Parts: sequence; C-alpha cells; structure tokens
Amino acid sequence: MYNDRLISQNNFADLMGVSRLTVQKWLDSGHYHLKTVENGVGYLSLDEISDVPEIAPMLTDGWENDMKIRSLRPYSSVELFAGGGGLALGMEQAGFRHLLLNEYDHNACETLRMNRPQWNVVEGDIHDVDFTGYRDRIDFLSGGFPCQAFSFAGKRLGFEETRGTLFFELARAVSEIRPKVFMCENVRGLQEHDGGRTLSVIADVIAELGYTLVPPRVLKAIMYKVPQKRERLILVAVRNDFASRVNYQWPSPYHRVMTLRDAFFAGDLYSTDVPESEGQQYPEKKKKVMAQVPMGGDWRDLPEDVAKEYMKGSYFLGGGKTGMARRLSLDEPSLTLTCAPAQKQTERCHPVETRPLTVREYARIQTFPDDWKFAGNMSAQYKQIGNAVPVNLAAAIGRSLVRLLNDIEVLG
Repeated sequence: MYNDRLISQNNFADLMGVSRLTVQKWLDSGHYHLKTVENGVGYLSLDEISDVPEIAPMLTDGWENDMKIRSLRPYSSVELFAGGGGLALGMEQAGFRHLLLNEYDHNACETLRMNRPQWNVVEGDIHDVDFTGYRDRIDFLSGGFPCQAFSFAGKRLGFEETRGTLFFELARAVSEIRPKVFMCENVRGLQEHDGGRTLSVIADVIAELGYTLVPPRVLKAIMYKVPQKRERLILVAVRNDFASRVNYQWPSPYHRVMTLRDAFFAGDLYSTDVPESEGQQYPEKKKKVMAQVPMGGDWRDLPEDVAKEYMKGSYFLGGGKTGMARRLSLDEPSLTLTCAPAQKQTERCHPVETRPLTVREYARIQTFPDDWKFAGNMSAQYKQIGNAVPVNLAAAIGRSLVRLLNDIEVLG
C-alpha cells in the first residue's frame, strides 16, 4: 500500500528506534491509533503523530528546500577510504569537485575510474600518500575510517599517540591540507566503542588540529530516501577561524520511508524496474528451507524440526537471531546490507523469489544509479556495495555541507 500520509507500524518502529513489540504496546495502550489495516499490515496517519519529534521534520518542506541548495562556487574536496564510490557520488551530486580520492582496494579503484575517468584516483596505502601539495587549496575533506581501539598509556591521547591507526592517517591529511571543513562517517557503534573512549580521543585530536567538532549525530538512512535500515555516525568539524561565525544545520529528512517496492519497481525512487544482473544462488538444500519462509519472516516461521536442522547449535543460543533464514519484505526497507547477501547469520533473501539479492538489487538498495558499474568478480562487487555509504544519504549530507561552505564563503 502506498500513501505518503500513512506509515506502517513496522516502519514507524524503525524510525523511532524501538522494537515492533514496543509499538504494539503503544497501540494497545491507546497512546497511538491505527488509521487503517491493509493485508494484515497496520498503518498510522502521519498527521495524527505529527507532534512526534522523529516524525515532525518529515512533514515540513525541509527536504524540498535542501534540494534547492547550490554552491556559490565549485567546492574542492579530497576523499579518503573512498571504496566503491557511494560517498563520493553523493557528494558530487551535491556539488563537490573531487581533486583526489584515495583507496587501497584495487577493484574499488577500478570502479571509480570506470565510472568517473576524470577523477584523480590514487590507489594504494594511505600511509604512503603525501597531502602537503593540497595545503590550503581544499574546501572539504571526507572519509570513513575503520574503527580501531586506541592503546591508552594515560588518561588522554593526542594526535601523535594515535599513530598506527587509520584515524591518525585521516588526521594527518587534515593537518597537512587544512580544509575549511571535514566530515567523518562511521558505524553507530563508534559512540560506545571501547567504552566511549575511542570517540573521546577522536574529539580531543580534532580540537588539537584546530577544529571545532559539531556534536556528532547518528543519521538513519531511511529518513533520507534510502530503502534500507542503515545507520551511520556522522562527525562534522569546522576550522576554528570560521567555527564561531557559522552554524551547521543537519540535513532535512524526506517525507516518507522508502521500501524495497520503491527500490525494485518504477516509481518515486527509480524510473524503471530493477534491471537483471548476476547474483549468488542458494544450494538446493538451503533453497528448500528458505522456500518455507514467508515474506518478512525468518527462522521462527519454519517448522521446528526444519529450524533445528538448519540452525544447528545456533537454535539453542539466546537472542532473537532474526538475521537467520531472513526473507525481506517488499513493504519495508531492507535490513542493513553486508558484504554478501547469503551469509547464514545475516541472510538477505529476496522478498518474493527464493534466492539472494542480485548485484543490481544490492546497488539499488544503496541508491546507486543503474549506470554505476562495479569492477571485479561478483563477490568483489557485493563487497563494494555492502561497504558503501548510501548515495542518497551522502547527497543529503553533502547539500547540508554545501550550505555550510556557502555561509563560510560569504564571510570573505
């Protein structure tokens, strides 16, 4: 069912960051009410929950206003850990002009070169890249560094003490280039990583470099026209000579939640149905098991004997194990994509057909355009897509950063 003034109770739960059971309890208590039920799915009226903080911004014209943002001039950028290009492409759509992209993985570099021959893709270990030639020439730097724990000799660590981590290399690039603004993205778990000490060290180093960190925020991709339940921690830092005179505004959300129906069929997200492409296949034994799982279901929908045989020892472990034997639903966003669609603990079965998602379906869930091709064998393509920042999320963040740089530009 499609109505942009309604939201399913499952998608409402995802926006709120609570379980479906919690939403059901809210409904049972009368705190919220279903507007209608279609094919067993309950829907709430957005107008009736407009006072909910997570919902209110969706009902404004903020997204449309953000889409009108244009850079006062072409803003130059450097991207580190570029991967298969999700972040770079979104930033390009927002108006950034990439002067350098660094990536270690050969297949990912080939993907970038194949799609954007004009980009300066520097393939190789970031430790070997000298950024000093870009000093004071770059407006913006970005990168999603792998999350690593820091070794603590004392209570606080500075820039030099983080040497040996990939964050140090990002910080070194910032130190050598001195961009006006830089942005880091990472898994939401970075907030709690090593008891919160990792993020604390990062904040200290950012201050030592001469930048002011905007309070970090976890952005949910489903709020930015992405049909996927993916969350990323975003860190934005402004150079101190500008920081006190500008105010960063986070991107506005889209007015509805995109689902796999939007990803796979012509509509608001894509103008055509998803094109055919290669994809993994299930062994016959696994296919017989997955054929018994209904759309949106998982191992709990299997006959007990089948579930025990399929899950082996995992059947008796605690936890929901909801990633096992998981079939996606057309009426919901995808679960977070991983580096492969058919891993036992993080199954991503097609909603209707009994098979893993194809490469192109994977790419659409990450909102890559259909003409963005991926280099390497099938496994390499899945990996690049699964590790990417969703393009539409990147573009939304990019537009907010263009607005910030416009404000800096008028300062003179």
